[in-house]
Amino acid sequence: MTIRYPNGKKYVPAQRLARANQKNLSYSNRGKTLEDELNETNEYYLANNEAVIHKKPVPIQIVHVKYPARSAAVITEAYFRSPSTTDYNGVWNGRYIDFEAKETKNTTSFPLQNIHEHQVEHMKKVTEQAGIAFLLVKFAVLDRYFIVPYEYFEKKWERMIAGGRKSITLSEMEEISIEINPGFNPRLDYLKALDSLLGKSGSETIERQENI
Repeated sequence: MTIRYPNGKKYVPAQRLARANQKNLSYSNRGKTLEDELNETNEYYLANNEAVIHKKPVPIQIVHVKYPARSAAVITEAYFRSPSTTDYNGVWNGRYIDFEAKETKNTTSFPLQNIHEHQVEHMKKVTEQAGIAFLLVKFAVLDRYFIVPYEYFEKKWERMIAGGRKSITLSEMEEISIEINPGFNPRLDYLKALDSLLGKSGSETIERQENI
């Protein structure tokens, strides 16, 4: 199936402890995409009344459909009705959260070409309304996961716009992000990481106020 944007274009640890259970978890999750892992995690959150977070549906306009059999229909061409925003959104502890999930096979950096300008603008607007916006990045080969708060991501994006580096290096990722250690259930406890992040941000705010 070919899916196109509204304009017609095709949609085209520094050191980690080597524990046996970590290896088993990695092995059991081989072949799963980041989307699979997040969907399973969100189902766990919902079942345990921790949060209500879902993957956003993508509205498409169907153009061509083939019917290889009376009981089967195959969509062969479709268009996005409007540019997509981010992948997931929902409510957690009375806070609105909105994030984009990306994975890369690169082992040294995360290419910013994986993010679209309208997605950046969407996360900015969410942040301006006191929502929590972030990227969740998976380095697939390294089996490492990072939450990148929008406020830190924005600086790297603006650096690229100004003609600078077009990626976030792994060392920068370690500096500006909260790393998620994958587990069993939930697989990616990113809400725990967010809790830590919000606590850190609160402490920094208090410290800035005391210095004024």
